[in-house]
Amino acid sequence: MRSVPPLTRRPLVLALALLGSHAAAAQVANNSTASGQLEEVVVTGQYTISERIDTATGLGLTLAETPQSVSVVTAQRIIDQDLRSLTDVVNNAAGISARAQDSSRYSYAARGFAIDNYQIDGIPISWEPGGNAGETQTDTTLFERVEVVRGATGLLTGAGNPSASINLVRKHADSREFTGQTIVSAGRWNSYRAMADVSSPLNGSGSVRGRVVVNLEESDSFRDYAGDEKSVFYGVVEADLGQATLLRVGGSYQDNSPTASTWGGLPIWLGDGSLADWDRSDTTAPRWASWSSTVENYYLDLVHDFGGDWQAKLSVNHNTNASEQLLLYLSGAPDPVTGLGMRASPRKADTEREQLNISAQVNGTYRLFGQRHELTLGAIDSEQDEDNWSHARSNIADPGDFFAWNGNYPQPDWGAKGRDVEMTTEQRGVYAATRLSLADPLKVILGARVADWEQSGSTYGVAVDYGDTGVVVPYAGVLYDLTDSHRVYASYTEIFQPQSRRDRNGDFLDPIIGTSYEIGLKSQFLDGALQTTVAFFDVEQDNLAQADGVVIVPGTDNEQAYYEAEGANSTGYEVEVTGLLAEGWDISASYTDFDAEDADGNAVNTENPHKLFKVFTTYRFPGAWSRLTVSGGVNWQDGNYTDTFNAVTGAPERVEQDDYALVSMMLRYDFTDRLSAQLNVQNALDETYYSQIGFYRQLEFGAPRDYRLSFNYRF
Repeated sequence: MRSVPPLTRRPLVLALALLGSHAAAAQVANNSTASGQLEEVVVTGQYTISERIDTATGLGLTLAETPQSVSVVTAQRIIDQDLRSLTDVVNNAAGISARAQDSSRYSYAARGFAIDNYQIDGIPISWEPGGNAGETQTDTTLFERVEVVRGATGLLTGAGNPSASINLVRKHADSREFTGQTIVSAGRWNSYRAMADVSSPLNGSGSVRGRVVVNLEESDSFRDYAGDEKSVFYGVVEADLGQATLLRVGGSYQDNSPTASTWGGLPIWLGDGSLADWDRSDTTAPRWASWSSTVENYYLDLVHDFGGDWQAKLSVNHNTNASEQLLLYLSGAPDPVTGLGMRASPRKADTEREQLNISAQVNGTYRLFGQRHELTLGAIDSEQDEDNWSHARSNIADPGDFFAWNGNYPQPDWGAKGRDVEMTTEQRGVYAATRLSLADPLKVILGARVADWEQSGSTYGVAVDYGDTGVVVPYAGVLYDLTDSHRVYASYTEIFQPQSRRDRNGDFLDPIIGTSYEIGLKSQFLDGALQTTVAFFDVEQDNLAQADGVVIVPGTDNEQAYYEAEGANSTGYEVEVTGLLAEGWDISASYTDFDAEDADGNAVNTENPHKLFKVFTTYRFPGAWSRLTVSGGVNWQDGNYTDTFNAVTGAPERVEQDDYALVSMMLRYDFTDRLSAQLNVQNALDETYYSQIGFYRQLEFGAPRDYRLSFNYRF
């Protein structure tokens, strides 16, 4: 595979950040009207926003006012880069990475820790990558933008890892005129898509408005025998109940129906212990395999403006993720001559995770000591019920010569269905945060959450009943304006993760505590059209369970006792540049570099990249060529590895993926103000790479070169 030396990339992104900053500063210096505080953002490019967001603190702050690293993937970037799913967004967002487990599942990570929840309109949604039921395939046509806050985010999200929070912001019915767009496209591997997004007033005054989104897709795959069909439907109605109250009711449904789904990846070794050499199209899936899933979401928002800068919001969100799994897991190492030696494990199962969230939030301003300050108060109650069933099976056939695999493996005889998992997870929390204006250039943010988390039920015959109550999660940040355009900040944030291990006294261990320290500089140029961030971070995770010798938990036969110890630590820095470099020239660029170690100094999270460089830039020509837009981007990541044991010899072995770069391109031509054609090319240089290596001692290829032609009509 092609190797991209990391030392050639690090100066590139730093130079890009400095070049953009100096170029923009020069333009501001020549513009006599460029003035104002950082809060007074009046101009933006298409790759950044001026809106206030709640994702980090709940206070409704701009990106510049938030004392953490915050990135936004805007609606225009989603269109320009043809980002179809949540995983596409993660692969292109600053500071986070995705790792394939098979054809239907991905895991995400940031700053050395796994991302184990995301948000929809600020409502936390818990999920488990191993039991994925469509979460990572969530379609982007449902959302206006995606916000990413990196570090510990326990103030608003509750339990989780100190990695990042991904907030999906839904499309709203906010248009008082009939408007919309349709997109049709065709691409490689017989890929076809038709999408419509329509908004309209539902009465004469426009006080009642509606919006409907429909997206239908089908395609084959670069993997043999595989394909996919996806259907997405979304509808929302908004009603102004007087001058001060807004009611919003909506729902969405997504159906993913893949064929020849893989469960796990290709074997790393052959039967003689040597490394296997597969084609990207090779698969372990039979033709009948499918990891289908459905995602249903229904919600209600009631927003009331009390006047005097005070507002209240009540939200109810009901989410159901379900999957039907008809799969085959092949393991082992095929003989290099005969292809024999693989073992088959079929699975037929059904899963369902149903989650109900009710949240209430009040925010506003108050005056104290001659200054205006902001305050938010909130409470959230969440309950998730998880049920998994699987079928017994018999007459399991031998896979035979794997080198001659053609997907015609027979289904076994499926028997009775039994329940494997029945689990209820309850999470409650109340939180408060305030932004204190100690002086015009100095702001301090203080907040805390008091959280309860409980899980009960059974998993594969083992009873589960544990949790934590009254966990205090603090938040602190300080920001100081050096000038009208440059602001330094520092923050201390936490998050907690309950654990089911018990100590030698029979007591459950305290929750794992994730702590993030961050300092940085946020700058704005061109009246806020270009925004830059330089951040340094230190992330720690403590109270990690460690085996307490041979001590057994009292009252049990053989339950290992554990004690709390220091966990992992990650330190690094990030540089991000987003917005306008010049009129018609948008850019989103970022570089992330960190080291993650456990308490003994051993590297952790090595299966994910520790260095990420992502850039995408779009230029619309001026004058006679103004109908033409060209774009290009590069996503580079450093090498990653997994230390494991050779499946044949049993000897320790490190399996590695070299660093690699994926190049993307886009060309768009506007025939009229309403009709345009767009060509996207992903992995334009056809780089061969693994999207994961080492998961259960298997590997998964990333997609080869892909291209798609689309037509967009706006009305």
